[in-house]
Amino acid sequence: MSPAMSSLIGRIQAKQALIHKWLTSYEGSKELPIYSSVDIRESGFKMAVVDTNIFPAGFNNLCEHGQADAVRYIKQAIERRVAGCRNILIVAEEHTRNTWYLENIRILQEITEKAGFNVKIATFLTIQPDFCEKTRFVELETATGHPVRVHCFRKILQDYEAGRESFCLIILNNDLSTGIPDILKEANVPIYPSIAAGWHSRLKSHHFAHTADLMKEFAAIIDVDPWLLTCQFQEVSPIDINVESDRHRLADAAAGLFADIARKYREHHINEKPYIVLKSNSGTYGMGVMAIEDAADILHLNRKKRNSMSVGKSSQAISQFLLQEGVPTIYNVAQQVSEVVIYQIENNLIGGFYRMHGSKGQRDNLNSKGMSFQTICPHSAKYGDCVAHPDINMFDVYRILARIAGIAAHREIIQLKSKA
Repeated sequence: MSPAMSSLIGRIQAKQALIHKWLTSYEGSKELPIYSSVDIRESGFKMAVVDTNIFPAGFNNLCEHGQADAVRYIKQAIERRVAGCRNILIVAEEHTRNTWYLENIRILQEITEKAGFNVKIATFLTIQPDFCEKTRFVELETATGHPVRVHCFRKILQDYEAGRESFCLIILNNDLSTGIPDILKEANVPIYPSIAAGWHSRLKSHHFAHTADLMKEFAAIIDVDPWLLTCQFQEVSPIDINVESDRHRLADAAAGLFADIARKYREHHINEKPYIVLKSNSGTYGMGVMAIEDAADILHLNRKKRNSMSVGKSSQAISQFLLQEGVPTIYNVAQQVSEVVIYQIENNLIGGFYRMHGSKGQRDNLNSKGMSFQTICPHSAKYGDCVAHPDINMFDVYRILARIAGIAAHREIIQLKSKA
């Protein structure tokens, strides 16, 4: 462990009681995101949350002990929202051909059923609209060979309105990248996370602004520069990456951000070259993400790279970009570059995993084709194929950062709901 990180851990350990009091003052009885996943990168000289997903799709990567914890926490989360609720509908993505996503949704269903609820899975099937005319559900096979039954949401809603189905809460595992379908608005059932917080309206820049505010408070408690716990960023829009004048505007903003990061490197005596991650300001699945080593790189993007940065999930055009300070990752697992992902239910830890990539470098986006996962057990010991984080004190810091990201996401959702 680097001296910088050892010093940071020491400061956090010395203020544990005060930090816990500060965190719980923001968590308390507030309705935190029902679930979230938080990507954290550590460089040896700083660590930071680089992404927060409030529609996580990796429950299949949690160890059995984390899944057991999830049963207890999801029970509490549901009962807190709708007392006496027993029938749950999970609304999934339309990735019916992505067998690993299907395994994720199967595990989420299993966790919720073990918590004592009756659970069905449905999706909108707008990609296959004729399907709903022929049948009510389809039984598919996940990546591990398990069956999962996916219902047509339209048929489920019709049965609900006719009194043939009964649901008291919907758990949304669809990030609504293309907007809120009318049939979801008509459901008249409590929905979590809020439909206002889908990627049709959510912006990463808003999340990181809330995160930065909270990290300033946390940094004040432990008396460190908040830059050691955050990424500098800048939002630029509207941008058409295929228009030269827009690329110049984006490159000018990147040059300013590079200068700001370089000043912090000099201040902290960091003898490395800064880099920036150019990403869509909304959306997930690692789409629309690119590492930039120099502002001029934006001006010289070839057609293939421009095309990859012009559309995101579901072929949605990207017009809002986030320039985010890059944090190189120091981790290697099984000789592959890795980063930590933390999973939580209402800010309660349920484990996580290393996202690994054998053909990527320390400065690259690892959430891309060819990635693999190594489960991290939420407990300190090693169980079966799960691993404990090699430094439990560092893992405790990740847990704090993830909780802060969850509080920031809560603030985001409140703000988005007020505008809806």
